[in-house]
Amino acid sequence: MDTKITVPKALKAKVMLWTDVSYHDMEEIDKTQSIPDLERSLCTVFGLDLPEPKRGVLLELYVQTVLFCREQSFKKEQTSALLSIIKSIHEANVETPLNNIDQCFTYCKELLLCHSVRRPPFSISLFSSEEANSILKYIHNSYMRHYKLYKYIFTPQVKLDLAMTYSGIPDQDELTMEDSSAEDVENVMENEADTETEATTDSSPQSQEASIAEPEGATLGSKSELQTLIEKEVKEQMTLLSGQLDQRVKEIADQHNSPPPANHKARK
Repeated sequence: MDTKITVPKALKAKVMLWTDVSYHDMEEIDKTQSIPDLERSLCTVFGLDLPEPKRGVLLELYVQTVLFCREQSFKKEQTSALLSIIKSIHEANVETPLNNIDQCFTYCKELLLCHSVRRPPFSISLFSSEEANSILKYIHNSYMRHYKLYKYIFTPQVKLDLAMTYSGIPDQDELTMEDSSAEDVENVMENEADTETEATTDSSPQSQEASIAEPEGATLGSKSELQTLIEKEVKEQMTLLSGQLDQRVKEIADQHNSPPPANHKARK
């Protein structure tokens, strides 16, 4: 499984006349009237060979786009271009599991400009300013409002697997070996202390054992406290960062949920 994550990037818009849907394809699409026939035609045109629910979601997206074009009385070339624009925006969205809504919305507006201003070979005057405004509202309401849903369905879920290492603190295996060595030393010292007790009554084996065990216990205790403090600090920082990210996502969602400007004029 490929674990590489694509970083969101800015995309360059280009003219998409007859890019994905040819004139012959549009003739076949215009002949269909029922939704099942339209789904079969679009599935053939775009070569949708995806498992469910991805296939059904994409088909619904393209079917609704064709129905919108029929409501607007668009010509064949206009419908073909809009289907390619929708397809390109969707591909830009799902190319990364990370948040790239700003890049997608900017890419959407630049694509509309490429098809609304006559400036060959960089752009063509395929849509009028009123038609471009209607298309922008349609894309905003039908796709951008459900941006997270499309990303959830078509991109893999990313999980953070955090592993921490502590500089200057030995591994668990080393600690186990040190503990075993300390126990061996204690056993030897206890035997020596018992022998000395038989010879003289001035020394106490319990006091010698305590004097040997205390430094090791103190060292292990300090290491455990240090590890606890580091884990606590990292957890607090991650909680703070997660809150900031959630707030940023909410601000972006609110920004794009607001209706677009009423007067949309193409740049010249």
